[in-house]
Amino acid sequence: MHRLRHALPTLVLLAMVGLLASAEALGCPNCKDAVDTSDPDGLNVARGYFYSIILMLAMPLTLVSSFGAYVWREMRRQKAAATPVAPASESDGSGPSLP
Repeated sequence: MHRLRHALPTLVLLAMVGLLASAEALGCPNCKDAVDTSDPDGLNVARGYFYSIILMLAMPLTLVSSFGAYVWREMRRQKAAATPVAPASESDGSGPSLP
């Protein structure tokens, strides 16, 4: 509770600075609206923006998914290696044997 009392003014100050600075971020031009899509070169630029955005959105998911699949596969492999497999004997006298 003592730490929260000292951290609260700092958090309030950071929130106020963030809200005031957000007005400056709105001054960034929108690339989609700035490109003329009626021009073939402009259409290629817009298509390039589209594919780069898709790549940037898909890359974190791809990396996390592939790392998760690798860990899952290794855990299954270690669990299978740790489980002893009983040797199969053809006739140990405990049950009927097939001809």
